Amino acid sequence: MPQNQPVESIAAPAVLAEERRLHKDLGFWGLTAIGFSNILGSGWLFAALYAAQTAGPAALLSWIAAGALCALIALVMVELGATRPEGGGTVRWPLYASGRLVGTMVGWSVVLSVGGTAAEISAIMQYAAHYLPGLYDGGRLTLPGLGVAVGLSVLLTALNWFAVRIFARLNNLVSVFKVIVPVVTVVALFLSGTHSGRLTEHGGFAPYGYAACLTALAGGGIVYSVNGFQAPLDFSGEARNPRRSVPAAVLTGIGLAVLVYLGLQLAFLYTVPDSALGDGWQGVNFESPFGQLALILNLHWLATLLYADAVISPGGSAYVGVAINARHTYALAKNGLLPRFFMRIDPRSGMAHRALLLNLAVIVIFMLPFGGWQDIVSVMGDMYLLIYAASAVAVAVFRAHDRERGVPRAEGQVAGVRWIAPLSFVVASEFVFWSGWDDLRLALPLVLAGVPLFLLQRRGGTGGLGELRHGAWLVFHLAALTLLSWLGSFGGSGRLSAPYDTVAVGALALGVFAWAVRSGVAHLGTGAAEALPTAPPV
Repeated sequence: MPQNQPVESIAAPAVLAEERRLHKDLGFWGLTAIGFSNILGSGWLFAALYAAQTAGPAALLSWIAAGALCALIALVMVELGATRPEGGGTVRWPLYASGRLVGTMVGWSVVLSVGGTAAEISAIMQYAAHYLPGLYDGGRLTLPGLGVAVGLSVLLTALNWFAVRIFARLNNLVSVFKVIVPVVTVVALFLSGTHSGRLTEHGGFAPYGYAACLTALAGGGIVYSVNGFQAPLDFSGEARNPRRSVPAAVLTGIGLAVLVYLGLQLAFLYTVPDSALGDGWQGVNFESPFGQLALILNLHWLATLLYADAVISPGGSAYVGVAINARHTYALAKNGLLPRFFMRIDPRSGMAHRALLLNLAVIVIFMLPFGGWQDIVSVMGDMYLLIYAASAVAVAVFRAHDRERGVPRAEGQVAGVRWIAPLSFVVASEFVFWSGWDDLRLALPLVLAGVPLFLLQRRGGTGGLGELRHGAWLVFHLAALTLLSWLGSFGGSGRLSAPYDTVAVGALALGVFAWAVRSGVAHLGTGAAEALPTAPPV
């Protein structure tokens, strides 16, 4: 082997061979249904309650902000999906742009984010406890509940075992049901009678201050509820025409989901009985928010429908989540974070069967320590946000590298990304910060555990120092966010008061973004752009 040849390039043919086995069967409607189904999961069953508890009626602003900010981040990822379509692309792009340290940390966070699927399954158990009380108790899965949840996980894995075309058709049917039930819920609740003045009484429109709108974005489950928009991007390697269908599918999915969530939030705010508001919005407490609200309002038929949909909606999102996780695991095997054994694509179905089995084990593990929906959501939401930040850096790095080489503008590039990319990085960083110290003191150290994992992988290898230098920006950024979270007003010590803490995070993010882009361009300048990183042999 020539001394200057990247180690990763040796296994590139194996990666290309597996990539060609993916079946390109997805069009616009199939991709849109995947995105919408992934967004509208357990979030619509619970987030309206948690957001109202956190911010009161001002939670409406949080939903609008989440939609706008996620659309902004989506534009960055849309360009990546259109110009560099690949199975599990959200895991691959940071590796290409910033090197193995960033790729390992993002990949590690993706492994941890598999717990998001456990959240959907936990939500199903929480609603099913209405009929089978033994499944869920005290905010946690019981032992029988865990057994049922594991059985459901196995079923969802089995349904993903077959070709992507079959997956898309079944998901399309589920998505239709998932649209109808929330819309019927909104209409039925409003027709049952509303309480006037709900947006101004019980402490006013923003009873806990407008800063609570920011807390509701992450801690209230809003970001988690909306962030499924990236799902079509992970299927871009299986799209018939990714440059046209992927961008339209992502933005359409976000728009439809935010409209549904706004309707549900309004319906909740206007129909909660006065008796439940004695201690203000923070005192409202329902185990199964819309189902119990329907029973209080004597809408028994709606309650029956809701408890049935409590399995369908989170089940549909978990179904898509299992498929996405398999593509992430497949991409992580290509990256080298997992053995090449998990990169194998079944030639007949075009599915990553071994990756599916590994994710099944991870989902089950995550259901053990995190039994409650909100517990899982709060921590796992932060893991997803790291992908958004790394993708914003990646698109800027690719563009800067192309400009240096005189490469003409590629088809699929999004207008305005030069300023959208740094703004998206700031937004993703702020979302992480607004999650609050209680969540970040667990989530950020977990992600930073990817550093020793990287060092372990590179032990005895060459180029480790250069990779550390090119990826050091992410380590610094996460460490600085942890410190600012501890100092700040979002559950921290309050030494840095609002809004100065948020301003400080924004300034930090802009500085780190510029550093990250320079490091990425230097990384690609070493010839890394010509290598397709893959996994080491088992």
